[in-house]
Amino acid sequence: MTIDHAYFHALCIDVLIGALVVLGFVVVERLVYYGVLGLRGRSIGAALRKAGTPSFPGGDVLSRSMAEYVAMQARPEATRARVEDLSAALFLQVDGRVQARLWILDTIVTAAPLLGLLGTILGIMDTFNALSAGGISDPAAVSRGIAAALLATAIGIGTALFGLVGHNLLHRQAEHITEAFKGYLLRATQ
Repeated sequence: MTIDHAYFHALCIDVLIGALVVLGFVVVERLVYYGVLGLRGRSIGAALRKAGTPSFPGGDVLSRSMAEYVAMQARPEATRARVEDLSAALFLQVDGRVQARLWILDTIVTAAPLLGLLGTILGIMDTFNALSAGGISDPAAVSRGIAAALLATAIGIGTALFGLVGHNLLHRQAEHITEAFKGYLLRATQ
């Protein structure tokens, strides 16, 4: 059975390019989402500073969670333990929604260099197979084959770097949003 190394080398490069597209989509989507949550967070903070019972209009996870938290405290059957349990549950819910899809970036950052290395190995194997078959005797052709093989490593490392920067930026933004939500919960506690 003969393995077509050139096909799998090209497949590795195609998968890496697909990973770059996914990275771009996730980074842009999360940046927009975090921007919206940041604006909602400011309006929540402003509502908490006003006198009286705050209202939290909006369909985002922060507004809904704060509205649920404030409504629970207004109920006569709300004990301190139930309010604290709700607070913890709402924090976990918000954290889960804010952190959503960041695992994709983490996975791609980890897998991209390995996939690039695999593509390089397959490309070099293809070049050596062509050499051993006697089809290539020109050193320039061998150099071109190895350069084409190394392209997979370059794309893999580039993908990982882009993903790492995006992941770190988004992870920091996510922490900021969840910490701010924790502060909103503490300010809203009666």
